[in-house]
Amino acid sequence: MNVSIPKGVSQGQMIRLAGQGSPGIGGAPAGDLYLEVEFNPHSNYRVDGKDVYLDLPVAPWEAGLGGKVKAPTPAGVVDLTIPSGSAQGRKLRLKGRGIPAREPGDFYVVLQIALPPASTPEMQRLYREMAERVPFNPRQRLGV
Repeated sequence: MNVSIPKGVSQGQMIRLAGQGSPGIGGAPAGDLYLEVEFNPHSNYRVDGKDVYLDLPVAPWEAGLGGKVKAPTPAGVVDLTIPSGSAQGRKLRLKGRGIPAREPGDFYVVLQIALPPASTPEMQRLYREMAERVPFNPRQRLGV
């Protein structure tokens, strides 16, 4: 059976197929068939209502200094401007690029700061130099 899924359908929504159910008792016409919509999880995106979210890894210097990065969306890759001073978890909104509907949802890019591994002597040296030269305490707001 081929079923047309309407644009903007949401998780848990029921689709009614009139007359496609089981035959009625005593020769009565067939009843209706109801399909419940369920989304398969995607490896990059998550859906909340009509909004779509992407966790985007960015380098510390991209978050701190700002700049342009590429971000995948279901409609294709977009150039995204990261504002300087962006923190972990900051949401950037692409209005109207979420689930299509009468009022489409938004597409949110959630910044995830990815740290380069200290896997080489040079990287370890750079991290030690930052620790000595950069006055930064990520636990300051906790009072420690």
